[in-house]
Amino acid sequence: MAGMRWARLQEDVDCKMRRGAWYRVTQVTGLKAIVEVNRQPLAVPSYAIEIVATPPRCWSVVPLPRRASRLATELGPRYGVCPSCRHRARLEQRARAMTCTRCQGRFEIAWDENYLAGA
Repeated sequence: MAGMRWARLQEDVDCKMRRGAWYRVTQVTGLKAIVEVNRQPLAVPSYAIEIVATPPRCWSVVPLPRRASRLATELGPRYGVCPSCRHRARLEQRARAMTCTRCQGRFEIAWDENYLAGA
């Protein structure tokens, strides 16, 4: 689809978007963006998201948040988020690529990203 955009959180803010996951952007107006989360529109401040024109094809590497749930802590100090289905998974150290256990997609891991480094 021409003109389609994707967004993920770039600030550690509390909203319905999963950290590291990419969501379809339906509208951007000034300081607000509308993203599709679970097939529902969600308004988020545009400063809090990163927007790209091409769908991402790499696992996002996400540092565990300070207020992590017990489930998240089982994923380790950093975990991966699948670019296709948003599934979270434990990262294998030094692995270049990984297959998602949910959607079976195989994607490279974006180790060089500095995603939410300051969070």
